[in-house]
Amino acid sequence: MSISTSGGEQRRPSVVSTGKKAPAGGKPAEDGKAAGTKPAEGKAAGAKPAGTAAKTNPAGRVPANRPGGGGGKKPQQRRPVTPVRVSQGRSWGSIGLFVAVGVVTAAIIGYGAYAVIQNGKSWEDKASAIDGITNFRESDPSVVDPFPGKQSHEPGPLTYKITPPVGSSHNNAWQNCMGDVYDAPIANEHAVHSLEHGAVWVTYKSDLPADQVEQLAAKVRGNEFMLMSPVQNLDRPISLQAWGYQLKLDTAGDGRIDDFIGALRQNASMEPGAPCSGGITATGTAPRDNVQGDQPQAPVGG
Repeated sequence: MSISTSGGEQRRPSVVSTGKKAPAGGKPAEDGKAAGTKPAEGKAAGAKPAGTAAKTNPAGRVPANRPGGGGGKKPQQRRPVTPVRVSQGRSWGSIGLFVAVGVVTAAIIGYGAYAVIQNGKSWEDKASAIDGITNFRESDPSVVDPFPGKQSHEPGPLTYKITPPVGSSHNNAWQNCMGDVYDAPIANEHAVHSLEHGAVWVTYKSDLPADQVEQLAAKVRGNEFMLMSPVQNLDRPISLQAWGYQLKLDTAGDGRIDDFIGALRQNASMEPGAPCSGGITATGTAPRDNVQGDQPQAPVGG
């Protein structure tokens, strides 16, 4: 812009700077480019080289995921995470298994404790624990002691206080009791002697059903210090005897039979170590002490 002064026409108007540099060569710059000069190649002071900018961001783009990064894909918004609901229900299967294991363990421990207690009992305690058993050694010793004025060993027929007898005087010969099963009555005088040696004598009424007879025989046959025979006029279907003890029952399936045998066989002996072999094997209620050839071959213990 030029301003006229009072110096007249000879004087050239002063140039007043407007704050812009005149371009070199006096040619006004067009669109920021000075005439006759090369455009800056990025070496202007304070400016980064173009090449450096290219290395930093070759595409010269603002990342799409940054604010203002127009032109790229619109950033995807994450969906809110739905919390997974954990079931709070109880696992009844595991609980049931835990309870079952606990019950079995308790049962094993309980049975072991019971077995230890049972094994620690005396045979007398085991016998007294059998329901219905009669201990004549305590309740009526006269049933067990020798007859008044008689010895333990007496020949000939004897009359006993109870049937079947469980003790008292008896013949010198004993009935063989090596698991013998007799199918006919035998003499009380010999059977009592077997009880003295520690045998259990299993007796039954003659009309006991055959299957029950066989059930009883299975407990006797082949077992030492056991014998079995029918008895006439028995007041109960089955009766078990040991020296001084008796248990009467109604059926061969009664579990007390095994209890009686387990507690008293040999334990109730009045002559421990006396045998059951070598005795009389004949049947019949008449004592055979005086029958030649029926005496035990090698009597032991009287």
